[in-house]
Amino acid sequence: MSLNATIAEVTERIVERSAPLRRPYLDRMAAAAETGPARAHLTCGNQAHAYAGVVPDQEALAKGRAPNIGIVTAYNDMLSAHQPFERFPQLIRDTARAQGATAQVAGGVPAMCDGVTQGQPGMELSLFSRDVIALAAGVALSHNCFDAALYLGVCDKIVPGLIIAAATFGHIPALFLPAGPMPSGLPNDEKAKVRQLFATGEVGRDRLMEAEMASYHSPGTCTFYGTANSNQMLMEFMGLHLPGSSFVNPNTPLRDALTVAGVERALEITALGNDYRPASQVLDEKAFVNGIVGLMATGGSTNLVLHLPAMARAAGVVLELEDFDAISSVTPLMAKVYPNGLADVNHFHAAGGLGYLIGELLEGGLLHPDTTTVAGDGLAAYAQEPKLTGDRVHWEPGPRESLNDKIVRPAADPFQKTGGLKQLKGNLGHGIMKVSAVAPERHVIEAPARIFHDQEAVKAAFKAGEFTSDTIVVVRFQGPRANGMPELHSLTPTLSVLQDRGLKVALLTDGRMSGASGKVPAAIHVSPEAAVGGPLARLREGDIVRVDAMAGTIEAVGVDLSTREPAVADLSGNAHGIGRELFEAFRAHAGPADTGAANVV
Repeated sequence: MSLNATIAEVTERIVERSAPLRRPYLDRMAAAAETGPARAHLTCGNQAHAYAGVVPDQEALAKGRAPNIGIVTAYNDMLSAHQPFERFPQLIRDTARAQGATAQVAGGVPAMCDGVTQGQPGMELSLFSRDVIALAAGVALSHNCFDAALYLGVCDKIVPGLIIAAATFGHIPALFLPAGPMPSGLPNDEKAKVRQLFATGEVGRDRLMEAEMASYHSPGTCTFYGTANSNQMLMEFMGLHLPGSSFVNPNTPLRDALTVAGVERALEITALGNDYRPASQVLDEKAFVNGIVGLMATGGSTNLVLHLPAMARAAGVVLELEDFDAISSVTPLMAKVYPNGLADVNHFHAAGGLGYLIGELLEGGLLHPDTTTVAGDGLAAYAQEPKLTGDRVHWEPGPRESLNDKIVRPAADPFQKTGGLKQLKGNLGHGIMKVSAVAPERHVIEAPARIFHDQEAVKAAFKAGEFTSDTIVVVRFQGPRANGMPELHSLTPTLSVLQDRGLKVALLTDGRMSGASGKVPAAIHVSPEAAVGGPLARLREGDIVRVDAMAGTIEAVGVDLSTREPAVADLSGNAHGIGRELFEAFRAHAGPADTGAANVV
């Protein structure tokens, strides 16, 4: 089928808009590639330092005739998703040696867990950790000893930060190796019920802890469809994973075989081989459009609306919120994975998963089929699924019918005709809402505003019984310049309780919500933020606010905000404690949310 007209139009708009950045970027990458394998230009002393730590590979490295892979790893065992990476470097080195090549851990990058810092001061460092990860990966690759890079990262800010680095070093190939999701534990909806019961005081902390530990119970990515798993989806749709590799469980024979295959493929696509595929060629406008289509078709995380513009800019591509909105308008919502449904990512994978979705979207003309990927030319390979023969992986055609239509549906008969995200505009600024999990009757909320300057104040008002009528809960001074734009996911149980009591409620904020947030309408990422005098700073308690996901608007009704002075908050408490002192420069120079809230791009 021919490419959907809207997808084609949006792509052309992005190409035209990006040209002033993209052309110089590609020229820089071509110039870097022309110098040839980097090690050939290092002095003998430079090289001796680089090879001293890898005695078994010193001779091969010194000769410089075979590829050397740089491993950039986000391993730590604070994150269940990244714990499996502990084994990967040795497996990668062994595989490279078997092919007559070499591999070195070029460096590590920090990787914090938003699940640990949720609702805590450390969450104020979370978004900026993306930029730190990009910088750290840049330091690792600056040794200029590598013919390709393997990136080991999964979770929220880690993959976006690594992509920014991969684009910056776009003259060498980049291949991402996932670790896979943990096996299914306590169902996510049961966990959410316990959280709500705890919020109302109906169960104690012992019951809450029991539920949480039964849900998050082993190495691997958390099984809900939040930002971490949305990242894994994105890497397949953009052609940076091997096909079908995202949701294979850790420490299994298939997982190890995919890692081996990834190393072998990375060696094949260096400039020393016959199939050179630098990251700059993979990360083009079509790849980013395909990634946005995947985000909409799966009901993915709102955090990627922040990350994708930053990732794209590193590759000379300029994305705007209008692009997300237009793509959402023609992309069917084909998956129901928690919090958008009851299934987890293991169930989704078993029902057909990404291979089924990509095949359907290609057939429907909703994806660019002619992209460059690490697996080869064209996206059709990503409609296949990996299988084991002995200890080797091969690919077979994926399912062409859903294996569970309560989880995955065809493009012609989707859960919704449009995607999971909606752009919002109005006299209160520019933001987004994830609508895929919000009931249609809650897409429009008009009510008086309650104004708060932090999430703890909302919880205190709830405990005091102050919410007794329909309310727009405004939490402002939560943007990147104010306090680093923390997620406000810990408000979800509180707002869910109010909604379950029959109240019409919505959240309006210049902060973020977790990729796991769902059924409460939340207008988020509102820009300009309150800390720079944005419209939210001019709202007053009791103003009537309308949040309308149908019309795509956020409005203060019957109010001329321009006649008011913006409120000023005391933000001094955001400057100290749990490392916040170190990020003053990041807060001072962060870009607006609608362009990615970034410092380094």
